[in-house]
Amino acid sequence: MASFDPTWFGYGALLVLLAASLVVRVDHVRIGLAVAALLALPVAIMGWSGGGYTLLIIAILLVNLGLIARLWLSNAKVSFTAEEQELRDRHFERLGAASARMLIDQGHWISARRGEMLIRENEAAPCLFYMAEGTATIRRDGADVGALAGGALIGEATVLDGAHATGTVVLTSNARLWFIPAAGLRAYLAAHPDVAGALHEGFARALRGKLASANTRLAEMPPLS
Repeated sequence: MASFDPTWFGYGALLVLLAASLVVRVDHVRIGLAVAALLALPVAIMGWSGGGYTLLIIAILLVNLGLIARLWLSNAKVSFTAEEQELRDRHFERLGAASARMLIDQGHWISARRGEMLIRENEAAPCLFYMAEGTATIRRDGADVGALAGGALIGEATVLDGAHATGTVVLTSNARLWFIPAAGLRAYLAAHPDVAGALHEGFARALRGKLASANTRLAEMPPLS
């Protein structure tokens, strides 16, 4: 019968640590550390001499299990309204419930009227907008070049770096909006880098969706004569 080789558990622990270093959500990092410590425990018990290493790994395991439990309890206490839950599902799904709750609370919900301008071409976006209900048009050099419907993020392409918008966004119907001022969002994300990473992924996905929609509109246009 082959003898037990704890080295493979050590390799497994290192692979889990590598995976944990690539994830965005803090709770997933904690789970990865706990699993890595659990895999490293046989190595400490059977592969190393002395009990100091074993006690250290047990401490790492217990600390991360405790933090996971605290995160789970804090997330379990969080609740969302229907429109907040839709915002989270569409754009903040990579955030834990508590992190999403804190981010949403940095902004405000408003009702806006048709004709209001949200973003002006060649100016920095003043806010990041989420349009829960309503429609809007995108204008460039005075011509309509795109349309937005309920569920869209507005301003995500430039709000984080303060670059000038390439188009004007005007509401074409009454709308229900969530918004957060650009300066406030940048300050919040600077203080919460884990949230920033998840938000960047959500912004990239929203931009890909807009690009796909624009390509579809172009494909449906009649050919120039």
